[in-house]
Amino acid sequence: EGYFAGTLIEQCGLKGKHVGGAEVSRKHAGFVVNTGGATAQDVRALIALIQKRVFETSGFHLQPEVRIW
Repeated sequence: EGYFAGTLIEQCGLKGKHVGGAEVSRKHAGFVVNTGGATAQDVRALIALIQKRVFETSGFHLQPEVRIW
């Protein structure tokens, strides 16, 4: 509470970071975008990388707003 995921992600320098076709949006770091051909595995790997880096940097554990089945 009191912190925004996009800001924490941006502070980690992850804007534009990509795994396969999945990328942290260059406009708003709180979004993962498909730049073309991203697989579900690409998206999951990028989310995991974001969570790890934000936790290491800030101590906050981010949870996705979407449910992954």
